[in-house]
Amino acid sequence: MINVLFFGQLREQLGCEQLTIDLNKLPVKTIEELIELLSQRGEHWQQLLQQKTTLVACNHEMVKRTTTINTGDEVAFFPPVTGG
Repeated sequence: MINVLFFGQLREQLGCEQLTIDLNKLPVKTIEELIELLSQRGEHWQQLLQQKTTLVACNHEMVKRTTTINTGDEVAFFPPVTGG
């Protein structure tokens, strides 16, 4: 199992704060494969998660989409960060 979290506007736009995914039933190996799996939930999910500006963390570290995920990991998606 992995925990998938959504923060900020992503959480609001997707209407979802957290998901649990069983890697034994839905085998995904990378963040990119996870995004593809989640994108099957609908066009809105696809548009938001596949944006290159969407940030991803695995186990509290910012990662690339090619990062491998394992059972027990926590994957978090963040909207782009702006500041001033």
